[in-house]
Amino acid sequence: MSLDVTRAEPHSHEARRRLEHARTSRLAQLRALDESERGPDDHLLSAQRTAMRRVLAEIEEAFTRIDDGTYGICVSCAKPVPAERLEILPYTRHCVACRRRTA
Repeated sequence: MSLDVTRAEPHSHEARRRLEHARTSRLAQLRALDESERGPDDHLLSAQRTAMRRVLAEIEEAFTRIDDGTYGICVSCAKPVPAERLEILPYTRHCVACRRRTA
C-alpha cells in the first residue's frame, strides 16, 4: 500500500495563494524596514532585514517545491507535513518533530 501524500498537502493553487500572501506581506515589511530612519538601533533593523530576506528565500524555495511536486513533504523525514502546519507556515520545509530537532 502506497502513501497518498496529496491528501496531506493543500491543493497547489491554495498553497500558491498562501505563499503569494506571505511573500507580499514580507515584501511590505521589508520595504517598511528599508524606509526606517537609521539610528542607534540600526543593528536591530539590520538583523530584521536579514531575517525577512531569509523568509523570502524560503518562500521562493516553497514555490519551487510546488513545481517539482515535493511541497508538503518534510525534507528531513520525507513524511507529509500536516496541512494545519502548512496553513500557518506555508513555506515550511519540516514537520514539527524534525523542526524541533533542527532548532
